Amino acid sequence: MDKSKEFTREKLTLPSEGKKLLLHSCCAPCSGEVMEALIASDIDFTIYFYNPNIHPRKEYDIRKEENIRFAEKHNIPFIDADYDVDRWYELAKGMEDEPERGIRCTMCFDMRFEKTAEYAAANGFDVITSSLGISRWKNMEQINDCGLRAAQKYPNMEYWTFNWRKKGGSSRMLEISKREKFYMQEYCGCVYSLRDTNKWRMSNGREPIKLGTKFYSDED
Repeated sequence: MDKSKEFTREKLTLPSEGKKLLLHSCCAPCSGEVMEALIASDIDFTIYFYNPNIHPRKEYDIRKEENIRFAEKHNIPFIDADYDVDRWYELAKGMEDEPERGIRCTMCFDMRFEKTAEYAAANGFDVITSSLGISRWKNMEQINDCGLRAAQKYPNMEYWTFNWRKKGGSSRMLEISKREKFYMQEYCGCVYSLRDTNKWRMSNGREPIKLGTKFYSDED
């Protein structure tokens, strides 16, 4: 039996009587539970994939294709935004040695949410949100601050600060990832995250990350 169905979902509604949601998605594992919750609540939404931080291009393509696969399964519109990697590196200059959850991550969230809000305003969306906050590795307050700041630049735009982790959301994220056998990314995404994760792994006697080889399964 599909464990993700063994509960009664909370009926969600968009804030401020919003009509149309643009969901910034970072990857399939993080967005799977968010998408299923939105579908169960009959919320009109579209996925916006804008993640120029992801390195290398091979990793970016795998994460994007996994997200597209799941979106197509549920007939959810998917916007494939530009891989604006040169601009990301330009903005990250001087922050190469900043820690995870530090100012480099704030810059990264700002960049992605500003692009999301810009697209939303130009295409009839009145609410934006992101799947980033469902991950326990992320600072939700940091993410929400960036999302709110981006939305405030446009009249009648709102960033939805819903806590996707609550009421078992994080557990269902894992269940869905196993059910769908999503690709399992082993670092946040950027080149500096990959560098620091591999440094930690090697100092603890582990092999460096091998891209494109690890997937969720029921045996995990």
